[in-house]
Amino acid sequence: MTDSPTPIGSAPHEVDAEALRRRALAALLTARERTALLTDSVDDDELTAQHSPLMSPLVWDLAHIGNQEELWLLRGVAGREALRPEIDGLYDAFEHPRAARPSLPLLPPAEARAYAAEVRGRALDVLDGTALEGGRPLVRSGFAFGMIAQHEQQHDETMLITHQLRSGPAVLTAPVPPAASDAADLPAEVLVPGGPFTMGTSTEPWALDNERPAHVRDVPGFLIDTTPVTCGAYQEFIEDGGYTEQRWWAPEGWAMVRENELTAPLFWHQDAGQWLRRRFGITEVVPAGEPVLHVSWCEADAFARWAGRRLPTEAEWEKAARHDPASGRSRRYPWGDEDPAPELANLGQRHLRPAPAGAYPRGGSPCGARQLIGDVWEWTSSDFLPYPGFSAFPYREYSEVFFGPAHKVLRGGSFAVDPVVCRGTFRNWDLPVRRQIFSGFRTARDA
Repeated sequence: MTDSPTPIGSAPHEVDAEALRRRALAALLTARERTALLTDSVDDDELTAQHSPLMSPLVWDLAHIGNQEELWLLRGVAGREALRPEIDGLYDAFEHPRAARPSLPLLPPAEARAYAAEVRGRALDVLDGTALEGGRPLVRSGFAFGMIAQHEQQHDETMLITHQLRSGPAVLTAPVPPAASDAADLPAEVLVPGGPFTMGTSTEPWALDNERPAHVRDVPGFLIDTTPVTCGAYQEFIEDGGYTEQRWWAPEGWAMVRENELTAPLFWHQDAGQWLRRRFGITEVVPAGEPVLHVSWCEADAFARWAGRRLPTEAEWEKAARHDPASGRSRRYPWGDEDPAPELANLGQRHLRPAPAGAYPRGGSPCGARQLIGDVWEWTSSDFLPYPGFSAFPYREYSEVFFGPAHKVLRGGSFAVDPVVCRGTFRNWDLPVRRQIFSGFRTARDA
């Protein structure tokens, strides 16, 4: 049993419009609560400052969230006149690179908040009055509302990255994630038998265009790490001269190491022979049993070569996460089809760090791998490319313009990702030199 093809924006079964409306409302409200937390926790000076040329000022993200909601829900779905047409260009992500955004005449914090709130109030009226069954693909099954909730949560993740990059004392707090009670008993790797499986989806109503359509991939057998690579394992790579041996590095990676004099993951430093890291304004000892974080694709690839292994392909990663040999079908998530819950995965910024490797046994996949959803984004060896039969929807700039060898695929989400954005089919991508993102990895080898 596999996903059967259905049009984008449609659901696999009869649509329960009111349930979809409630789901969309909850997703929009949850996203806005998080946006408020991330922007209300710092003063106006910090909102308007650029904490890194890699990131926008937080106030840009805040108004951009409102502008995209206006464009797609008020103008696109409801056909209403523009509230602030003069600001569209300021908040067009393709018109202005992040490094240049502080020089733009951006809305000041109070005005940005008021604009986003006004748009939200009107958008909820649109949600209440829009038929979600049938109709245009943009609104079918609540797609446009789900897309906007996902968009806001994606910017919340980028704002959390900005919080990590900012200097100064901690302003965010969260409890520690659960321990891994049986980590010592886990095998180092698990076998994923060869054969076909269904990759991607044609039935997930809020899946984005690059996750579609469902298609069959035949993947030879392979072994994959049971958990993401830990900080302790990565320290062994460092201590064995990992950053000084050119043979482990792809040319782009070695150039990055030499140019930036890299010796460890981003935010790590050594003091009196001990590795420390800075995490959201706190300096702490690097936890050996936690998945390594803030490493680039180049670093992940070098570690894998050093370990005599390799990064999994994107298809291998998804098969390990979704394929159920007993039924022959692909699950929505490693644990099954039910939505994420706190006992299954580390998502939604409930914690401000990954859980120890081996945590969340109930969230394991049929092959026995753990933490494939949440904790850290996992680099794969694959370029970001379209699936067979790909069709851009509802705009080319979400996925299509990024296809090609310049970007590598990451899968699985992180502790900073909300469940509405995280599925077993969800695809993320970034440049292979990026380190500020909440990225880790696991390794694989041929069976």
